[in-house]
Amino acid sequence: MRDNGRVTSATRQPETPAATVRPRLIATDLDGTLLRDDKSVSPRTVAALAAAERAGVEVFFVTGRPARWMEVVSDHVHGHGLAICGNGAAVVDLHGGPGGHRFVKVRELARDNALDTVRLLREAAPGTVYAVEQTYGFYQEPDYPKLHMETPDAYAPAEELLRADGTAAGEPVLKILAFHPDLDPDAFLTLARLAVGDRANVTRSSPSALLEISGPGVSKASTLALCCAERGISHEEVVAFGDMPNDLEMLTWAGRSYAMGNAHPDVLAAASGRTAANNEDGVAVVIEQLLADGL
Repeated sequence: MRDNGRVTSATRQPETPAATVRPRLIATDLDGTLLRDDKSVSPRTVAALAAAERAGVEVFFVTGRPARWMEVVSDHVHGHGLAICGNGAAVVDLHGGPGGHRFVKVRELARDNALDTVRLLREAAPGTVYAVEQTYGFYQEPDYPKLHMETPDAYAPAEELLRADGTAAGEPVLKILAFHPDLDPDAFLTLARLAVGDRANVTRSSPSALLEISGPGVSKASTLALCCAERGISHEEVVAFGDMPNDLEMLTWAGRSYAMGNAHPDVLAAASGRTAANNEDGVAVVIEQLLADGL
């Protein structure tokens, strides 16, 4: 079933056992999944991705990262060269290389929804601080900690950043980041989902209490489903990999899914299979086996 565009695990009802269907697309998370802890892509994994593409299987990188953080895999795209970034908020063509990425699809968070979300979460979890991701900009509140690589374009309260005529006006809002210095990460996620309701989609991929907030129904799964529909690819023909709660919807949607050996307990419980940890090239292990089995 679909609920306001949200892809749920109830959509996973294949008429044919997924293990007998030839995969046409591999969807893999990056951090904690495809990438090793040092953020490198191992030679073994590079070779496995290239072999999959040569065998006619498309590879999609599906990540919470913004487009500007995709240079780590830009050299390893083949064929279409597309990646899903910002937990589904954008589809980006990586062929241009670092600094040359082109947005193919943008699923923005409406500013009214964003402002409501900030207000409700401030009330539910006092002490929450925010940053705002846009297509080409990054902004944060003065008290938001230095968690990311770059220096923000500006510092201001989230309410100022998100106003239609505010500091960050002029570009779509892709994602809000909400950080709490004291709360348990999973408890913060549960609290935020209850507080925000259907105004936005809330998830997490960090080991800290850092939440990622996108538009209603926007997730890795729902954007991947759109991309697959455009290609005539069914969910049964998708093999997905992930390690954190922001991967859950994608893993339950895909015909076959693998939790990394280092995955969050909820991911281990939800995936249909399990592979080695990211530092042990778990994605490559499965791709190599698929190729050896003739896909």
